[in-house]
This record gives sequence, C-alpha cells and structure tokens, in this order.
Amino acid sequence: MLRNRGKVWGAGGVLLALVVIAAGCGGGNNNGGGKTIALLLPENHTPRYEAADRPNFEAKVKELCSDCKILYSNATQDATLQQSQGEAALTQGADVLVLDPVDAGSAGAIVKKANAQNVPVVSYDRLITNSDIDYYISFDNVGVGKLQGETLIKGLKAQGKASGPVVMLAGDPADNNAKLFKQGANEALKAGGVKIAKSYDTPGWTADKAQNEMQQAITALGNNGFAGVLGANDDLGGAGIAAMKGAGIKPSTRPTTGQDATTAGLQRILIGEQYMTVWKPDKPEANGAAEIAVALAKGDSVPSGLVNQQVNNGKKDVPSVILTPVAVLKNNVNKVVEGGDVKKSDLCKGSFASACQSAGI
Repeated sequence: MLRNRGKVWGAGGVLLALVVIAAGCGGGNNNGGGKTIALLLPENHTPRYEAADRPNFEAKVKELCSDCKILYSNATQDATLQQSQGEAALTQGADVLVLDPVDAGSAGAIVKKANAQNVPVVSYDRLITNSDIDYYISFDNVGVGKLQGETLIKGLKAQGKASGPVVMLAGDPADNNAKLFKQGANEALKAGGVKIAKSYDTPGWTADKAQNEMQQAITALGNNGFAGVLGANDDLGGAGIAAMKGAGIKPSTRPTTGQDATTAGLQRILIGEQYMTVWKPDKPEANGAAEIAVALAKGDSVPSGLVNQQVNNGKKDVPSVILTPVAVLKNNVNKVVEGGDVKKSDLCKGSFASACQSAGI
C-alpha cells in the first residue's frame, strides 16, 4: 500500500498562507529523519479546524515523530487557493499530504500532482472522490445525518408534531460530506414519516446564506407552516434559529438540529433554543490521521487495527478509519466538556453559567 516516496520537487508551487511549523526536537530513537507532513485544512470560519483539528494533529505528530516538520495551510473556503497550497507543500518537499478538501472533486488535481511525485495522500474528514488517495479517515457521515433525523423526530413528537413538516438547511453541495449528511437525514425522516416542506443547499456552509434561506422558508410557509429545522451543522442550525427569532417564533417550539458541538451550539442547547447537535470527538480523528501520516512519511506500515473499513471513492476501495458520531442533547452536553473539545470556562461564561449549573456542568 505504501508508495515509493523519493522526493521529487514540483515546479511553480506558490506559497500561499502556508506556515512551516517545526515540531520540537525531543529525545527518543525515532526514524523521522526530518520527514515533512503537510496538513491542508479547508476553512477557518467553522471553529473546529483551528481550535481542535490543527492543534490535536500537530501534538500527536510531535509525540510520534519529534523531528518531523509540519507544513500547515488553511484554504479559507477557496478551492483554487487550496490547489496552490497543495502545490506549495509538494514544492516544499512534503513526504505526505493530509488533505481536507474544500471541494471533493477539484481536490483531485492536488492528488494527481502528489501521485506524480509518489507522495501519498490521506483524505481527512471529507472524502476526496474519484482520485487515487491512500487512506481516508472520518466519521460515519451518513450516520451523522441519520442521528440528526432520528433525534429531530423525537423532538417533533415531544411537540405533538410527529410528521413535521420541517425545513432542511443542508450544507455545501461541493462538500462530499454534506451530500452524505443529507442522505442520512433524508433516509431517517422518510422512515419516520416526516415531510420536508423546504430544502436548501448552502454554499460554503455560511450562516448568513442559511439565515436568508430560512427567512425565505418562513415567508413561503408562514410562521406556523413548519414544525422543526434540520440544520446540517451548528452554524446553519443557529442561522435558522436567528431567522425564527427575527420572525417572532420561539425556537424552543421548533426543534432544530446541528453538528460539530460548537460552543455556541451547545450554549443554545443549554438554554433550550437548539434541540441537539452531533459531536464528532476531534482527538480520535486528528490522532488517527497523525498516526497514518507519520507511518507513511517514515515508510512504515500503518498501525494494525487502525483501518476498519474500505470506502469506495469512485476510483478505488480506500483503506479507511471510520469513527462513530454521538448525538448531544441538553442531558449529555457535559460529555463534550469531559472529552476536551469544549472548555467549561468558555461554555459557561456570563449568562450561560446558570444553564450550565442546571445541566450539571
């Protein structure tokens, strides 16, 4: 499975927002030999990437390979910029790319260049489709959507509106994960007999666009024309809630889903505005990606037992690590705090202190 990864220097790579981070030089007999690992993340408006994915990945790489270097870049939701960053990483001599694509399709150009230089690629969090990638690590993303749909049905039943209808605020159509979340949610809602009154795909996962979509839905359906909101992540769910509040609708009467267990999303859950979120614990994903990347950079075998599935990306069956997401409601918000992905001091500050105390946090 390992490629022959002699360094071949690419031409014309442009260094854009690329930060070279040298991991600390600790002791121990590792065979890192100054290997270089590139981490390419897609955007920075979702808090998880800079607050969790990056630091956890870097810490694990440092633990496993004290003299490995990390080339880090963030594409700020710009697929063209990410292609330039990928080229720059290859020009800088990256031994492996860990790539979370802005666009699952256009990222194939980065993979093709890496293939030409015998540099392995780990598809991180989002599957890079129709490309010769080496490994994939993520969560069960259809399962994420099913969790959202199934949990939303419970909230609808509690409101006496078991069949809905609901408004769906889905994610960026260029993101393969968004397609999978939507697939899972649609399957769950259909199985539960819940009607979807309006459905939107939200380019860039941006909250302002989602708020406009929700305002359009309210205008079309009326304040009483929907019973809940399937928000694909916390930003979109929060945008739906903001639009409801602007229309004079109490969010507590319209259960709304989210994803990523952001601080803002959890705070809305604690005060009863948002019904649920999906928590994808960051450390197992970031740590697993680091383990794979370090092994590939060194030319070692990927740790046995790490890979648990083969996922077809349209070109091949990719050895994959698929993790299990967790539904979070008010009664288990504390799990996220205990897991280390959200700090109690951030979650419970100011006006949220009493809500935290009531929830046992």
